[in-house]
Amino acid sequence: MESNVKILYTLLTLCVLAFVMTCIVACANMGSGPDGGPYDETPPRIVGMTEPQMVAAGMDKGKKRKAHKTRFQLIFSELVTLENPSENVIVSPPQIEMPNINVAGRKITVELLDTLIPNTTYTVDFADAIKDSNEGNPLGHYTYIFSTGEQTDTMQMAGYVLNAEDLEPISGILVGLHPGDEDVAPADDTLFTNKAFDRVARTNGEGYFSIKGVGKDRTYNAYALKDADGDFAFSQRSEQIAFTQKRLVPESFPDVRRDTIWVDSTTIDSIRITPFTHFTPDDIVLLAFQEANQPRTLLKTDRSNVSNFQFIFTAPSAHVPTFEGLNFDARDAFVEQRSLGNDTITYWLRDSLLMQQDTLSFVYTYMAWDDSLQTHLLKNDTIDLTARIPWAKRMAQWEKDEEKRLKQLEKKRKRGETVDDTPPVEMLNMDISVGNKLSPADNVMLRFKTPVAQLDLSKVHLNLVVDSTETPAPFEVDSIAGDIMAFRLRAEWRPEQSYHLTVDSAAARSIYRTVNAQKECKFTVENLDQFGTLFVTLSGLDSIPVVLPPADSIVSPPASAYDCCRVELLDGGGRVAYAVNAAEHRAEFYYLREGEYYLRCLIDRNGNGRWDTGSWADRLPPEDVFYRPESVNIRAGWDVNEEWNVTALPRFRQKPEKLVKQKATKKTQSSAHERNIKRMEERAGRVATDRKNREESRNDSSF
Repeated sequence: MESNVKILYTLLTLCVLAFVMTCIVACANMGSGPDGGPYDETPPRIVGMTEPQMVAAGMDKGKKRKAHKTRFQLIFSELVTLENPSENVIVSPPQIEMPNINVAGRKITVELLDTLIPNTTYTVDFADAIKDSNEGNPLGHYTYIFSTGEQTDTMQMAGYVLNAEDLEPISGILVGLHPGDEDVAPADDTLFTNKAFDRVARTNGEGYFSIKGVGKDRTYNAYALKDADGDFAFSQRSEQIAFTQKRLVPESFPDVRRDTIWVDSTTIDSIRITPFTHFTPDDIVLLAFQEANQPRTLLKTDRSNVSNFQFIFTAPSAHVPTFEGLNFDARDAFVEQRSLGNDTITYWLRDSLLMQQDTLSFVYTYMAWDDSLQTHLLKNDTIDLTARIPWAKRMAQWEKDEEKRLKQLEKKRKRGETVDDTPPVEMLNMDISVGNKLSPADNVMLRFKTPVAQLDLSKVHLNLVVDSTETPAPFEVDSIAGDIMAFRLRAEWRPEQSYHLTVDSAAARSIYRTVNAQKECKFTVENLDQFGTLFVTLSGLDSIPVVLPPADSIVSPPASAYDCCRVELLDGGGRVAYAVNAAEHRAEFYYLREGEYYLRCLIDRNGNGRWDTGSWADRLPPEDVFYRPESVNIRAGWDVNEEWNVTALPRFRQKPEKLVKQKATKKTQSSAHERNIKRMEERAGRVATDRKNREESRNDSSF
């Protein structure tokens, strides 16, 4: 009996020890416990839907008749959500009154509040906004289609909307279609400004759009519109627009899609081949722009400085504003510094007596927008321009500063110091913009703080320094268009040579009769081995038409796009680092710094050296811009030759990824399939860790 008790006691002790060891191992491997089943990867399914029905919606506002709305429902296999319906759901033909869209459990209810058009195909495009509530699995791109007539249009068109100036994808812009009349040329089409779109879509983060419900055997004109007032028509000059130059004809053909099925992130399960109907055109490119002739108004005036005042406008104009003084003589009273386009104009006062006048009253005549006539007209404004700091207050401050200066001089006299009591003379501030090193392609800039009335070139000296011996070097000084406070000094710079530039005192005299103090600088021209050279041979521009506006400044229009081709080298931020005009299909760049660059081509049809926008009234497209997707690496001492077929790729595939600012919308949540793969990888990692731990334990116990 006693032995049996001992045996039971021993067995009980062993069970307790086994239980404790199990707990210890479990505590040491907390991650190896159950982690739940796989995530649900099945997207919601539509298990039912209702036909569109017209229901009463009460009385129209201010009218004595019943209003109606059209309602339909979608029923799903599980609970669903609808992501941002105001942006993702688009109804076509467009609805002036926003539809009501409600989600309740497994149902989505849509109510169209506008009166439906007879014999018309309607589409409600949900994109990929429908997802299940648990895992966020998207239903996929889904469109509800119905017709108010016997025929349903099922064709589609797709493409991209890009900013015309830099080919940046434009997100959230409307794209619309109007039926094209075979008897009416695109240039005579007025539907864009007079009627809401016939079909409409909205671009995604990549600038991509897809328009459904398009009629077969019909022609269309396509437009893009940044609709500011919600009327689905181009009605405001501030709206960004785009239009096609040719009519579009929808077509289709049978095609297959190959989808790769992945087991995990590195293993392919199979390739699924899915037949589908391929609709064309699916590569439409709309180049969006904002017209240059924007409504121009006087934004603000500024007289914070003693010597000048400034007028700032909301838009450019070729007209130069004029003055008629009311309490002063405005003739020859100012020196004007005008920005390109005359949208910012600074007026420098010539007469010091005008600086002392706290208020200047005048009639100002400038080009401004007339709302009633919807055009620009000359406008006369009576303006009282008051100085921010009155003259009396400025004089009081000057007297205070002068008194302080005299007291400091008196203290120095009492200490026996030598004192020069000559009042300080105001000098013309001058800056020479050149460092210790100068590129052979650069020039030296002389910049001043106030407008210069005269520059005496006999007091400007440029010497070539060789073994401490200075020899005069030839140079030229140019004024700069639009900048009355700067000059450009040019010379044939010799590589690896040193120069000494001296500007004598009083070489420059401002409009206030102040002169500069003497200033000098020394610099060395860099070695040619520090630079690279790039030669670009262009092709593919033969098909690009050169369309000029009716009243262009060029007398002889270019014969082809090659004759007005400007090639630019862009840095990593998309800024223009170098630019040349191509000649005979070739662009040549010299003295390039080492680095990575990108090529951009501008068809500069009016030869002004910059990109110009288009005009809807003249049916004038914006100037064409092209990018080379691959970068160019410049190395010091190397010549690089590149061939570039400018039109080899469609423009929505041209802009280099590094330069694209409007990135495609990123998924905020990984898919259930991705999370399942991650869980499997984590589980495999835990199994391997457990196996390793067990092996180490066995090895330790063997000792």
